[in-house]
Amino acid sequence: MIRYTLLAGTALLVATPAFGQTAPTGTAPAGEIIVTAPVRQSETDVLQGTSILTGEELTRQLRPTIGETLARQPGVSASSFGPNASRPILRGFQGERIRVLTDGIGSIDVSNTSVDHAVIIDPLLAERIEVLRGPSALLFGSSAVGGVVNVVDTRIPRSVPEKGYRVNGIANYGSTADERSGGLAGDVAIGEHLVLHADGSYLKSGDLRTGKGYLLSGPARAAALSQVGLPQEVEPGEDAIDFAGSAALRRRLPNSAAETWTAGVGASIITDAGSLGVSYSHYDSLYGVPIRFATEVGQEQEAPRLDVVQNRFDVRAEVNTGGGFLDKIRFRAGQASYRHFELEEDNSVGTAFYNKGLEGRLELVQANRGGWQGASGVQFFNRIFDVAGDEAFLPKNETNQTGFFTLQQYSSGAFKAEGGLRYEITNVAGRNPADDLRFFNGQRAFHAVSGSVGGSYGVTDAVRFGLNLSHTERAPSAEELFANGAHAGTQAYELGNPNFRLEKSNGAELTMHVHGDGFSLDASAYYTKFSNYISENQVAQGICEAAAAPSGREVDLPCFQNQQSDARYYGIEADASLRLARIGDYTINADILGDYVRANIIDLGPAPRIPPARVLGGIEAQGDRLQGRIEAEHVFEQNRIAAFETPTNGYTMVNASVGFSPFGKSSKTSLLISANNIFDVEARRASSFLKDFAPLAGRDIRATIRFGL
Repeated sequence: MIRYTLLAGTALLVATPAFGQTAPTGTAPAGEIIVTAPVRQSETDVLQGTSILTGEELTRQLRPTIGETLARQPGVSASSFGPNASRPILRGFQGERIRVLTDGIGSIDVSNTSVDHAVIIDPLLAERIEVLRGPSALLFGSSAVGGVVNVVDTRIPRSVPEKGYRVNGIANYGSTADERSGGLAGDVAIGEHLVLHADGSYLKSGDLRTGKGYLLSGPARAAALSQVGLPQEVEPGEDAIDFAGSAALRRRLPNSAAETWTAGVGASIITDAGSLGVSYSHYDSLYGVPIRFATEVGQEQEAPRLDVVQNRFDVRAEVNTGGGFLDKIRFRAGQASYRHFELEEDNSVGTAFYNKGLEGRLELVQANRGGWQGASGVQFFNRIFDVAGDEAFLPKNETNQTGFFTLQQYSSGAFKAEGGLRYEITNVAGRNPADDLRFFNGQRAFHAVSGSVGGSYGVTDAVRFGLNLSHTERAPSAEELFANGAHAGTQAYELGNPNFRLEKSNGAELTMHVHGDGFSLDASAYYTKFSNYISENQVAQGICEAAAAPSGREVDLPCFQNQQSDARYYGIEADASLRLARIGDYTINADILGDYVRANIIDLGPAPRIPPARVLGGIEAQGDRLQGRIEAEHVFEQNRIAAFETPTNGYTMVNASVGFSPFGKSSKTSLLISANNIFDVEARRASSFLKDFAPLAGRDIRATIRFGL
């Protein structure tokens, strides 16, 4: 029987981009509309931790991946599997518990399957990125228990250009990987209502230059020294030394180069009654996966490259009903065909991944009547996923998911309340190949109810407190249910469990928004209690050997098995800014952010790959034409680790930037020069599978030009 729980959720879809807006920190300026579907909301009214990147702040943080672009936002880290595959981590959650969207629809790739798979969204073409942390993003699917990242571009035009055309472009250079990239997007009006769009981007980078120090962490070096006699000394100024035949152990990260290009076209019919738009896009990338160096005699040392292609179609429609009970009817859908080949050193295909996906959502938005407004809708998702080759660790599988949701809001003076509900039906089917008896052959069906209830109260015009209570239920993914094979990306033999039950959680989040003249503070504290929490843990080698026995395959990698147990997550995050002074035409601001998450799996200990505590502070001078900023980020050491992990040292990075807007801040034309990791420190993310073998980028001088017509 379905258990009905009062819920509130806030869905993350994006308003018409306000390009060029800036703020002292990466969070939304006070009062900016950041949530517009199903119901428009101001940043100060949102019950969950929220961040937005646009304008100068987006330009300054822009990196080749979505994960690294967002890594300096409150409560956000990155998976950092080298410089080309880095997915956002929200409040310690990653993979299946995070949804990464493009204009409200999933990226339709396989980045959730493994950390070495890139998200198929190009930040170069992003005009706005919004992050909603916490489970209230569940109106976009039960896999959004950790939050949602929504990237907005202009591929489907939202408005008719005032001058009949508009052009936006960006060009970027980064020294640490000799990175050269650029993007161009343009719209042209044909008559009064038809707008055509075209865009494209290109990126080429070499092997990443890391900070001073060794590529291998202390524990990994110690293992290598004891097992294979890694040289202990390096001559001064020497850039690399040989190990296991060819791998460079200092400064340059072997096999981390990349080349990516995208192209897209779109068209919209825009009238007072609504709009209808369609688009087509092509994504093509060839990138290397950093070597996981051998630390034992006889250990394989692969250097695969991924050849990735996606072709995608999108549609967006909106009808203004003209009043009555309904205000708008919205429809959004995307369909994509994706494949990537994992190439061996001789360019032969070792393993091939194929993914076809379709996702759509229909929303009925109610008119505001006496402070009451809301939206209801249905969402459908289909994925057909297949892995072929020697390292296929999954059977061919298909997932069908249908969700019904409603969100209701009430506002009366200083008090605001939200309530909503999502009911979701998920069917996951595995098809066992006739020649491989490892895999489950059958279907699992799940029925889930998720959501939350909450409210906020404005103590004054500048101060608002909120409380949100949530209940979530998530169906296991095909990877968690059906995995049974060696996975080169994680260097593990992975086992799923087709008998898993729904993963459930109950949580609470307390928020505070303070926005006044010259100061702002946004803070959140949260606690989540899980039952049937799915985690991957190292188990006895014999368990994997028994699972592999029907196929006669050998198990030569550590054995990891998905298991269900209780878990607890809690943490805090906050960011604040303060205007220090006005000197002539310049405003001097100071800002600071910090976050901390603690995660524990009952009877097992700390959850793996949890980001440690962090604090980041900066001082910024903002003028009409010239802006300057200096900041320091300190990431603490991480010693609360799972049994199969190693500790991660803390680090401090110092960054600085200078921006110039020759035609004033309101112009779309700007030049930004930044120096990142100025002191070239060795830095590793505790959340990365590769943190013992692939440090973060060293000193990086970046130059970025944006222009608009």
